[in-house]
Amino acid sequence: MRVFIAALMMALALPAVAQQGTETVAALTVTVGANHAPPYRIIEDGERTGLYVEIFEEIADRLGWKVHYREAPFRRVLRMVQEGQVDVMLGPVETDERAELMEFVAPAFPPERRLFFYLNNEHKIERYSDLYGRAVGVLEGASYFQRFDNDEKLLKEPAPRYENLMLMMQKGRVDVVIAPELVGLYVIDKLGVQADISPFFVPGERSYIAVAKNSPVLQYADDIRAALKLIEMEGIHEDLVLKYLDRAAQ
Repeated sequence: MRVFIAALMMALALPAVAQQGTETVAALTVTVGANHAPPYRIIEDGERTGLYVEIFEEIADRLGWKVHYREAPFRRVLRMVQEGQVDVMLGPVETDERAELMEFVAPAFPPERRLFFYLNNEHKIERYSDLYGRAVGVLEGASYFQRFDNDEKLLKEPAPRYENLMLMMQKGRVDVVIAPELVGLYVIDKLGVQADISPFFVPGERSYIAVAKNSPVLQYADDIRAALKLIEMEGIHEDLVLKYLDRAAQ
């Protein structure tokens, strides 16, 4: 069993030990591929923050890792995983297709509802069947829920960022935008888009820290899980989630 796991076991018995060194034996530089999707991943103008980023930084700090971020649209990040350019993704939902490329190591991030935003009352979604005949804005490469993802009868208009999708809705290029709750609320507030939220929504799934199967970081999967457990024990994980939920409610 690795040194870090032993350190975690000591931390369970003696919480004070958790404040001391819990680094893995080998210091790593980990490359994280991340699309700019506030408030989960804020990767622009030298800023590296957001709920998912802060949680991962806490984990990396306990493992003694250095973290390098490469920002790109979501679909491009998936290609970078396949090409061996990045080690880690923060927040993808597990699908069979993605599981061929990545190991979904730890469900570190809370589930979020998928909401349907609209501007005109005629585009309000009250049931799934209301989506037919609507132009629905979707993030390129994103997965929302199985029925929606696989429904070829729906008219889906992709864009690389949720900001693009909300602006497309303003210009009448899409009727509805589907987005995870926090990111959707963040974007309409940032852009000043007076969008409403449809009564129909879909419960979210937990999203993961995922490690590329072709990355050497994969051998530290147990360490990532153990470090996540440690920050949960310390209350840091809950504090970060509540911080971002409070911001969204303001």
